[in-house]
Amino acid sequence: MLAVVGRSSLGELFDQIPNPVRLDRALAIPDGVSEMELTADLRTLAGRNRSADDLICFAGGGAYDHYVPSVVWALAGRSEFYTSYTPYQPELSQGVLQALFEYQSMICELTGLGVSNASLYDGATALVEAVHMSIGRGRSRVLVAAGVDPRAVDALRTAGRGAGYDPEAFEDDPHVSDDVAAVVVQHPNVYGVLEPVRERFAAAHAGGAKAIQVFDPLSLGVLAPPGELGADIAVAEGQSLGNHLNYGGPYLGIIAARMADVRKLPGRIVGETVDVEGRTGYVLTLQAREQHIRRDKATSNICTNQTLMALAGAVYLSWLGPEGLTELGRQCISKAVYAAEALASLPGVRIEFPGAPCFKEFALRLPRPVPHVIDAMVERGFLAGVAVPRGGDDLLVVAVTERRSRAEIDAYVSAMGEVLAA
Repeated sequence: MLAVVGRSSLGELFDQIPNPVRLDRALAIPDGVSEMELTADLRTLAGRNRSADDLICFAGGGAYDHYVPSVVWALAGRSEFYTSYTPYQPELSQGVLQALFEYQSMICELTGLGVSNASLYDGATALVEAVHMSIGRGRSRVLVAAGVDPRAVDALRTAGRGAGYDPEAFEDDPHVSDDVAAVVVQHPNVYGVLEPVRERFAAAHAGGAKAIQVFDPLSLGVLAPPGELGADIAVAEGQSLGNHLNYGGPYLGIIAARMADVRKLPGRIVGETVDVEGRTGYVLTLQAREQHIRRDKATSNICTNQTLMALAGAVYLSWLGPEGLTELGRQCISKAVYAAEALASLPGVRIEFPGAPCFKEFALRLPRPVPHVIDAMVERGFLAGVAVPRGGDDLLVVAVTERRSRAEIDAYVSAMGEVLAA
């Protein structure tokens, strides 16, 4: 190599690097070990950590411990799906295009809206894209309900610095003036409470703004779909649709809208068509979009999607079916109610929104600092919940999915009592 590049030594090869930053000794690299020895050492190191599999999960806040059936990744993990990426040549991509078309169809059926794309990066990204779809017509203000996840609002605020808006929070009914582009409501909200979403969306429409709902996909077996509630655009984090917690990602951004906004919808849209012989085929449709010829007019720079996560979601929804979705929702509600009542019986614990209906999460105000309680509960084998700020203090938001048994809930309540009494 030195001869080819015309250098006589390694020192000469690196002579552009100043002497003060050069290492004047040999690298302290130990002798090599075999793969077998290295694997044993890594297992020893890993054994010093506590595995999340050893903890019973009552944490949520956007990422949930729902059951993932083995069929999901047995299918989504097949090489023909696992390695597929950009289906710009439909003649070579009919399998993945059809799977994504089925995914879109399921999202439309879930949400009660006319069109879905083939997914986005995550729930926060989907919310940003929904807001950007709404801006225009001389409208640039974005009103966000106080119950929207603060992390999603932070993502909006970051995106808004470039797009010319700053999300504005409202507590009760929004005041929608003629410069408001969108009204955003999360239902169920970050505290687990169901919002008066019909009334808030009616106010948005009366003022000429778009209504955007952040929803939980697994709530739609028991709650009315966003389209029926009046949402123009619906967005969600799709991790709960057959994806494991995965250390925080990759996840799945869901977005659906009414057909009137189809040309503003970012990313990829798969359509069903026929070929010259009349056979059914699938293609990327409405491609005069950000990744092609209309870049200067695009409302988004999203040119890709989460194909693998969307495929997993389609398999999961197919496995669950409408009746399974309803049964799962009923289990979440009943178990959450049982856990909330039991926890509220502990000294000093109170439900933050007593009497308010919830789906699978609820907020508690504790007599001790929430971060301390979360850490102490880990030592007792539980992920106790998520700390969410409200009124200057942290609330503990507890999530109870269909995976939690009565025995696990009872053990959680008992451990919580010990922590609070200590």
